[in-house]
Amino acid sequence: MNHLLRGHAPLSDSNWKLLDDEARERLRGPLAARRLVDFSGPHGWEHSATNLGRVEKVAAPNGKGVSAGRRRVLPLLELRAEFAISRAELRDDDRGAVDVDLTPLDEAARRIALSENVAVFHGWAKAGIGGIAESSPIKAGKLGSSAEGYPRSVAGAVDAIRQGGVEGPFGLALGPDEYTRVIETAEHGGYPLFDHLAKILEGPIVWSPGLEGAVVLSLRGGDFLFESGQDLSIGYDSHDADNVHLYLEESFSFVVATPEAAAPLKS
Repeated sequence: MNHLLRGHAPLSDSNWKLLDDEARERLRGPLAARRLVDFSGPHGWEHSATNLGRVEKVAAPNGKGVSAGRRRVLPLLELRAEFAISRAELRDDDRGAVDVDLTPLDEAARRIALSENVAVFHGWAKAGIGGIAESSPIKAGKLGSSAEGYPRSVAGAVDAIRQGGVEGPFGLALGPDEYTRVIETAEHGGYPLFDHLAKILEGPIVWSPGLEGAVVLSLRGGDFLFESGQDLSIGYDSHDADNVHLYLEESFSFVVATPEAAAPLKS
């Protein structure tokens, strides 16, 4: 029995399959950040820290002719989003219902994906995580209010990264409003803006809830490191006569190894 305590939940095999399938479906799109960075793991719930490969000096025990150093690590962070599912809905699933109401799970998936994206793109200072946009030494460019100017802005960001000695291909993370502008815009002659940007980048364009503005980043590898302890999983908390109380949980760390490999863009 692991810490998720799934064996204690009053759920059938059909219920668990339904919940796991729904969670995977709802998380696939919003988990944008991990689609653009190096993903390592999952290494398990007991994995507690990421090795930073550095030491900090500390005083030796007796201070006589001995130097000492303490290894530096980045502790993994835990995120949890709780939700409750009606037991009546779960019984309907066992009867073969195809329209089970899983709205609470959908909302929990959105909340935890949003938190992960914010941590990776904008940082989580209290947890020791520097975000991609905030860590970049490249001055943030401007996207402008019209999507027709996006190609110039994105090309400028790609050029700024290359001038720092970092090659592509490149990816583009877009906040929800910016992504909508792109997919709704056709340039002169009806050529889709999305395709124009993809040619500039030679890489993916990703809808990224939680991101403010946009970020262009190199996809060459080794620059942005996401380390997963436990990947997103559903666990059991408790139940009563009406509801089963569950949660989505993950543990992870994130390290920006090459800040100059990304260029932020502001709307």
